[in-house]
Formats: sequence, C-alpha cells, structure tokens
Amino acid sequence: MNAASSHKLIVTVVKKGLARKVVPASKKAGAEGGTVLFAKGTGIHEAASFLGIPIEPEKELILTLVPADKLDPILSAIVKAGDLDRPGYGISFVLDTKKIAGICHLLQPYS
Repeated sequence: MNAASSHKLIVTVVKKGLARKVVPASKKAGAEGGTVLFAKGTGIHEAASFLGIPIEPEKELILTLVPADKLDPILSAIVKAGDLDRPGYGISFVLDTKKIAGICHLLQPYS
C-alpha cells in the first residue's frame, strides 16, 4: 500500500470556537495534528437574522490527515467533541487521498 492510500482526510466543519475542543480530542485519539481554516456557513441552520439583518455565522473548517488504520477512533472523537450528532453543530466527512507529499515522521521520538 502506498502512502496516499494508507491515509484518509477528515474534513470537519464546526461552529466558531469548537475547533479548540475538536483538535485536541482528535490528537488524543491518535491524530498528529490538524489545520484550522475560518469560513462562513450558508446551510439550512444558518438562516438566522437579527433586527432583519441576515447573520452569516462564522465556522471553522478542520483538515485532519490520518492513517487509515486510526480513522474510526479519531472520527468518533471528533464527532463527540464537536457534538456533531446535534443539528446545526457541524459536519464531518472522510475523503480518500491519491497523492501525498511532506509526511515525514521519526521512527522513534527523541529521548
């Protein structure tokens, strides 16, 4: 199996502020880190307004590249930490990878 097919990309979109819970939970479950990007939501749960002015809720997009054999526990930790089983809290999905560059790991951590 090549490096690309041995990894999966977990894409998670959560309410602003939840990445600070999701990323540590994913790391505790076996992920080595994540990338957090900021975004705006336009889904059905974002159709709110204040005094007639549409509110565009801010979101956080978390990209987590994980070994395929660690996918299930990491995804479960993300779902739990982000309350993704509750409507409007976010979504997480998994993408296959085709090519990967830049993954460099030490065989053993420094002592």
